[in-house]
Amino acid sequence: MTQPIKIVTDSSVQLTPEEIKEHNITIIPLSVEVNGKNYIDGETITRKELVDELRKGNIPKTSQPAMGRFIETFDQLGADGSKVLAILISDVLSGTYETALTAAEMSEADVTVINSKSTDRGLAFQVLAAAKDAEAGKTIAEIKAHCEDIFARTTIDVLVDNLDCLVAGGRVSRFAGALTKLINLKIIVRLREHSLDVYAKGRSRKTFIKHCKELAERHQNNPIEALSLSNVGTDPEFLEKIKDTLLPADSQATYIARLTSPIIMTHTGLNAVGVITLAEKPEPEEYR
Repeated sequence: MTQPIKIVTDSSVQLTPEEIKEHNITIIPLSVEVNGKNYIDGETITRKELVDELRKGNIPKTSQPAMGRFIETFDQLGADGSKVLAILISDVLSGTYETALTAAEMSEADVTVINSKSTDRGLAFQVLAAAKDAEAGKTIAEIKAHCEDIFARTTIDVLVDNLDCLVAGGRVSRFAGALTKLINLKIIVRLREHSLDVYAKGRSRKTFIKHCKELAERHQNNPIEALSLSNVGTDPEFLEKIKDTLLPADSQATYIARLTSPIIMTHTGLNAVGVITLAEKPEPEEYR
């Protein structure tokens, strides 16, 4: 008899409460620090509360989960003989994956750790597929291959409306940040397998819509199956405009627009939008 497989991910993931409950997914929370106080994502601070802090001008910092939390979770899930499969935020964005690898070696459970090379809804695409595969009795090897296929069909672009958080996090120099504020520069960053790159920039939000039009054109022969507009308190009208730009009127794509996790908010700042797509076929290398 095959051992059951239990799925674990981290709190940067964009899953609905219904999805978490239906597929019995375990979430290990990451942490954020605001004004010198540490908060546990989803436990002692909500997504809306962090948006409120950003609106007050409080820029948070992130920290990954403690090693002990991973070991404890892995041990608990594996205590009944189940295998544990942890699918985690890209190592480009966080040290969580490396921490989990070490914890897996120290755990008494049979643990496999996957670097999703993704986050937010892109991570969720892999986690949900893995959970359904596990329910269907697929092996760890089959699930890993499925996750790799999903990664190849996923793109994550983040429309960054202001650079305050990127400057505070050291990803953009303070001098550059001051200059870009003066000219109201907007940027689009793309999460790739091994890097986070500036993909486009412009002087207004029209830059974002132009980018979305280009995405829509690219997907004419490779339809979008799922779209997420994970955001940081962005106005609903603008989100609707992005959705209408990306999806044709007859699209069958699933769609969600929800606040992103505090972990992502910490890097992107207010009014950012993560445009996350899952396409029917793998995306060409230059787009990933």
